[in-house]
Amino acid sequence: MINRSPMVNFTLGLGLMFPLAIASVSRAETTPKVPRFSIEFMDKSVEPSVDFYRYAVGTWQKNNPVPADKARWSGFDELTERNQHLIRAILEEAAASSAAPRTPQRLVGSFFASAMNTNRIEQLAFKPIEPDLRRVAAVKSVEELMVLLADLQLSDVSAMFGQSVYADLKNSTVYACYLSQGGLGLPDREYYLADGFAKQREAYVKHVSKMLHMLGDTEATAGAGAKTILELETALAKASKSRTDLRDPNKNYNKLSTAAFVSKHPALSLQKYLSAIGLGELPEVIVRQPEFFDALEALVKQRPLEDWKTYLRWHLVRDAAPFLHSAAERESFAFYGTELSGQPEQEPRWRRASSVINGALGEALGELYVRKHYPPEAKARMSELIDNLKVVFRERLQKLDWMTDATRVKALAKFDRFTQKIGHPQQFRDYSSVEVRDDDYLGNAQRAAVFEARRQIARIGKPVDKTEWGMTPQTVNAYANPTQNEIVFPAAILQPPFFDTAMDDAVNYGAIGFVIGHEITHHFDDQGRKFDAEGNLNEWWTEEDAKAFEIRAQKLVDQYGGYEALPGVKVNGRLSLGENIGDLGGVSIAYEALQRALDKTPSKRKPIDGFTPEQRFFLSASQIWRINWREPALRRQITVGPHS
Repeated sequence: MINRSPMVNFTLGLGLMFPLAIASVSRAETTPKVPRFSIEFMDKSVEPSVDFYRYAVGTWQKNNPVPADKARWSGFDELTERNQHLIRAILEEAAASSAAPRTPQRLVGSFFASAMNTNRIEQLAFKPIEPDLRRVAAVKSVEELMVLLADLQLSDVSAMFGQSVYADLKNSTVYACYLSQGGLGLPDREYYLADGFAKQREAYVKHVSKMLHMLGDTEATAGAGAKTILELETALAKASKSRTDLRDPNKNYNKLSTAAFVSKHPALSLQKYLSAIGLGELPEVIVRQPEFFDALEALVKQRPLEDWKTYLRWHLVRDAAPFLHSAAERESFAFYGTELSGQPEQEPRWRRASSVINGALGEALGELYVRKHYPPEAKARMSELIDNLKVVFRERLQKLDWMTDATRVKALAKFDRFTQKIGHPQQFRDYSSVEVRDDDYLGNAQRAAVFEARRQIARIGKPVDKTEWGMTPQTVNAYANPTQNEIVFPAAILQPPFFDTAMDDAVNYGAIGFVIGHEITHHFDDQGRKFDAEGNLNEWWTEEDAKAFEIRAQKLVDQYGGYEALPGVKVNGRLSLGENIGDLGGVSIAYEALQRALDKTPSKRKPIDGFTPEQRFFLSASQIWRINWREPALRRQITVGPHS
């Protein structure tokens, strides 16, 4: 799969794709209310010194069970739900419009229409993937397999390994090509290797067998194929690094000449693969996990070609299933939604479609979203809040008693180079060359994927575009990008409960202030600290200071590693370290920034609803993280997610 996402960005959010005439729906009846801070969420029967979180959100948790079509329900999800209804209105209007061809409105409207045209999708059944299935069946050699793999990866089929384009971590001014471990059908290597996931492995084999049987295999052939796929993927999982090991950018950066990499892995026919994907003249490549490719080389030699064809056939139908007829889509959801996340029901089709379009034509949809739902005055207020928190953070850097001046000077130089993006890109991406048809849902997704993959590949070796965004404006989240030394806040997070002009400073500093501080702190967490002022992966700390940092970080690892999220399931303190540092730093500097704001306007110190500004700050900071989980989803989050 061509990875569209920056590899080392640090995100805030909880970790984790009709007939042609579409009936209009009353927004007043369907759009959820604005999810604001509220003292009614509190459970005042709880002693705050014993369990402050339940004190702050206990009543909300009791009154907000996880909806049937969700794996979790949180403050993030409440805002996302409201946002999706706003996006639905945009999509329905676009689908019904007579906008000019190739315009953003026409593109997203036609895409949405194709997703909602279930009559057409049911008629087609598996026909949209039959040409590719025939291509898999026709493969006669590993060389042909790798050429086909390249073509399928361009259209977003994830198999064998990953290929991505991102700034060179050690020369962040240019784009580079990365090759990385991948090719799994389960969420993580632990699902293949840990005893605690034996039930999920058994269910996976049954699911794969059912899908292959749907394609026309006999039950016996499908069952044997499913076992082969589990064997292959288990071997890939054993060769893969853990999520914790993947967090060390230095250990996942290995640049070498393409010729040397290709010659070391003759069985993989990598030159055929690279030429087919458009990288035949690539001079060098960054291999994130060399040991994985060594193991893959051995595995290709050991296993017969027919096993790999079965594997590729599976990944083709697996990734296409959400775009196919109801039988395939339901079976896919039964495993990935219900079995792995505990979600009883699928989300409505319009919501699933909007998520697909957000990924495929994100900035086209974002351009329409910004026109309707982003007040320009939000940027000025947000900039002011960021500046206030930056002042506090800089002063804290200057006062750190365990950091030597040699490192501090460079830390301040890095901090002073910080940039920020708020709201949306100044220039939205042009998708006018993408063919989008009203009657070709999967084809639309594939053509959009190929467009993006080709766009990324064409940039290798060229200067990094520092105006580009890694999230769409309509995404309820925020992120820090270490290679550009920036923090980024999309338009969608600049609304309640995170950013609320109707609320007092204490609530806003506890919510969006916390978020801002979290993203600033990421640039100095266990990963971000390894990038210098120019955004390059570079050991700029003194050895003494690096050790002092690790000693303090280990205390946080130990603290979080002692928390039991489920009976017998503890938080991975090392995997979640970066987010925990972000949270600790974020809430600390936001609180101090609030105190300074209150000092400037003492009249704002008076209590509201019986709570002081300090109390409202911490209530707000707790309430933005309010959440209820389904147990399988929480288990999955603890296993694969960096957020604790």
